[in-house]
Amino acid sequence: MADHPKPIVVLSKCLELEACRYNGMSIKSDIVRRLLPHADIRPVCPEVEIGLGTPREPIRLVGSKEDPRLFQPSTGRDLTEAMKTFADTSLAELQQADGFILKSRSPSCGIKDTKIHRGESDPSPAGKGAGLFAAAVLERFPDAAIEDEGRLTNFRLRHHFLTKIFLRARFREITERHTMAALVGFHAANKFLLMAYHQTEMRNLGRIVANPKNEPIDEVHERYEAGLGHALARPARLPANINVLQHVLGYFSDGLSPREKAHFLDSLTEYRGGRVTMEVPLSIIHQWLARFRNDYIANQVFLQPYPRELMGLGDSGRN
Repeated sequence: MADHPKPIVVLSKCLELEACRYNGMSIKSDIVRRLLPHADIRPVCPEVEIGLGTPREPIRLVGSKEDPRLFQPSTGRDLTEAMKTFADTSLAELQQADGFILKSRSPSCGIKDTKIHRGESDPSPAGKGAGLFAAAVLERFPDAAIEDEGRLTNFRLRHHFLTKIFLRARFREITERHTMAALVGFHAANKFLLMAYHQTEMRNLGRIVANPKNEPIDEVHERYEAGLGHALARPARLPANINVLQHVLGYFSDGLSPREKAHFLDSLTEYRGGRVTMEVPLSIIHQWLARFRNDYIANQVFLQPYPRELMGLGDSGRN
């Protein structure tokens, strides 16, 4: 599975692209830098877009977690409506997005960890939540892959994010082809990936693809997309990944020596124990594919859900 379409990714502009943070600086991010050539990047800095300069006086969220307001203490300006208007307008114009990488802890872009202060003159904490722009993103694009640069240093979260954006990009491609054959091929190629994520939804998606009632293709695509969003709502669990890897072993078992099988099973033990990532058993399977011809396994997206250049990044160990 070597060809990967470019996913549409909305990116906070201060991450590797421009020095537009409130302090006039930018943020370095290894994953963002390596993703740039492989994605259709849509940069955004909501704070600059609503007229705040660079550098600028800090802004903060105040009030309650349920209904925060955006406030600039140094000027006394309430920027809530300006930010909500920008978010509504810009996201409506965007229409499609496979993923978002937003700046962590930002009062505009933080997805869950932005501090909320009790009041304009009371800096005591009232909790944490999403920045105003990020809140609009979460509401308008509930099935998209949405992360911040900090969480993407964790291998499991990064693998899920990258898998999801490239899968969504592939699905957009097959919907544009507008044939049942393309959808059938998509489902077949993603069978093991869906097995790892959500076996029940995998079977449901199979029934949708079978289309026993001969429904119009647009309706089939709509139902399939909804099921796909449900299937990939959360990262695949480690036992499910191991189950799929053992399933793949069965396709090569007859041609492997006992020592080769034991080596692979040892890699699964190491993966189960958290001492290696899934890349280790996957690399062994790729070696088998070089020895044995098996087009069905070779075409499984599970084995390489995103470009190889994005693999091998370090892991922070944080969830």
